[in-house]
Amino acid sequence: MLQVAAARVTSLVSWDHVIVVTNTLYLDEVKTQLPQVPPQNIIAEPQKRDTALAMLVGASFALSLDPQAVVLNSASDHVVTNEAEFNRVMSAALEEAAKGTYLVSVGISPTSPSSAFGYIKIGQELDRVGRGLISYKVANFTEKPNTATARAFIATGKYFWNANMYVWSAQSLVDAFKFHQPAMYEQTKSLSKLKNETFHQALPAIYEKAETISIDYAISEKVSNLALIPGDFGWNDVGDWKVVYDLGTKDLAGNVVLGESEKVHTLAINAQNNLIHANGRLIAVLGISDMIIVDTEEILMIVPKDRSQDVKKLVERLKDESQKEYL
Repeated sequence: MLQVAAARVTSLVSWDHVIVVTNTLYLDEVKTQLPQVPPQNIIAEPQKRDTALAMLVGASFALSLDPQAVVLNSASDHVVTNEAEFNRVMSAALEEAAKGTYLVSVGISPTSPSSAFGYIKIGQELDRVGRGLISYKVANFTEKPNTATARAFIATGKYFWNANMYVWSAQSLVDAFKFHQPAMYEQTKSLSKLKNETFHQALPAIYEKAETISIDYAISEKVSNLALIPGDFGWNDVGDWKVVYDLGTKDLAGNVVLGESEKVHTLAINAQNNLIHANGRLIAVLGISDMIIVDTEEILMIVPKDRSQDVKKLVERLKDESQKEYL
């Protein structure tokens, strides 16, 4: 997915303009997976500090290369099925963001009353951009509403899924942090003046002191100059195993079987609509439906498909019990 996500944006920019923000644990792996990206463009976060700092550091790196830089933020766990439409929408967002007036969010046209996503409500029309697209002023955000509320939102035609897919001039984002998050701005303001190794060497001290906060809470929900451009390009956020099932290729019984080909050994009898991730051992299932079964070297996980969002509870319990070898 990392390779696909990176290749997707190279329809808009060249490989030497791709910046990757990852965790230091994955630095070598990212370099191996994306050899086209200049090594100095891969930023290794020494600690997890959520999306606000990650996006600010990425924008600061872009500023260190070009004071007129415009940044498109795209996550590696997003699926896009219509890349031509993705390019059309993102080109329009880049055009709008380059003006420096608005920070731009690309909101996803909802296909169901999902409670897994935040929702963004649009207000007045701002501008005609790109080829037949419209930008709107953002009215407000709602974090992951219940299904009934989400259904009511969709009925108005004014709400879009928040995909954390932002486009902005790098300087405009830095200015927003200066006003709304002055502490984080002060911690990072020197980054845009640093070059090459000195940029990367400055990060540990910054991350040690920085707040852990999402870009939505830190900036998006506070600024008065946030615009939204609707996007409808077959987007999905692979945020849980049910989404993996939904996107997978199903057999005649509705089962999805994943894993490296030489490690896939399954036996299914009267079993329907399950996701099975095999890792060498024979996975035998009988008379079960709508389950997620993930077998790894460290752990075997079995969870009902409609509880896939609750996997985080298992992760938290393992953390609480200091069983980090399983994470």
